[in-house]
Order: sequence, then C-alpha cells, then structure tokens
Amino acid sequence: MAGGARSDGDDEMITAINVTPMVDITLVLLIIFMVTAKVIVSQAIPLDLPKAASGGETQVVFAVSIDKEGHLLADKRPIATDEELRKVAAEALAKNKDLRTVIQASSQTTHGTVIHVLDQLRQAGVVKIGFAIDKTASATGVKVTPKQ
Repeated sequence: MAGGARSDGDDEMITAINVTPMVDITLVLLIIFMVTAKVIVSQAIPLDLPKAASGGETQVVFAVSIDKEGHLLADKRPIATDEELRKVAAEALAKNKDLRTVIQASSQTTHGTVIHVLDQLRQAGVVKIGFAIDKTASATGVKVTPKQ
C-alpha cells in the first residue's frame, strides 16, 4: 500500500501531504546558503568606497596617486619601485594602526595598474583602502551599457 500500513484494510486515496520533509530540506538549504554566503563575502577585498552621489570629504591619511602613465606618488612623494611603495605604506601603517588609504587614479589609468598598486598596499598590511572620485564627473562620466 502506498502511504504506509493500515490496519483497517481500506483502499482510500491519500488526501493529505506531509510537508515536514520539505520544510526540513528547505531549512537545511537555507542554513547552507547562509554559511556559504558568509564565507564568500569574507574572502572579498574589504574596501571603504566613497559614494559618488554624496561625494563628501574623505579623510585622507595616506594618499597614493596614479597618473595616466602609471607614475606613482605616495603622500606627494614620487615612488619608483614596488618595494619603495610597500616600505612607505608600512612606515605609515606603523605610525597609525588605523591607517586609511585613498587611491587617486587618473581615469586613463589601466585597471591592471590600479589592481597592482592595491595588491602592493595589501602586501604592506594596509587593509582600509578607498578610491577617490570626482563628484562632478559622476554626472558627465563614462556611459555604461549593459550586456544583453
């Protein structure tokens, strides 16, 4: 008999659905998704990004500037090598454990250059990193068209 053994011997149709197994599976999947979402988010690079719409003043403690040719300035001092950038960033971090760093990159700078500088700062131990924006450029900036 479908639905289990019955003592009365009637061949009646099963008219009720037991939702307990479905609820159990749903709750287990919910817990799995919550745990994996936490793991995925914790592996991302933590960034303190200023909002383009509000565009308020950003507290700049350690500024790294990148011009369109890829030349670096750290606190308005020219930086020639990756080692020098890591050294300057580590010195600034030693002075202030709550160091906030702002990367100011030209709009013509390549994405790879910015990521390379970000990686060098992370290797030096800097974790609070933001990107400077120009509030006026947000209204007249590059138009992004979604892929279809």
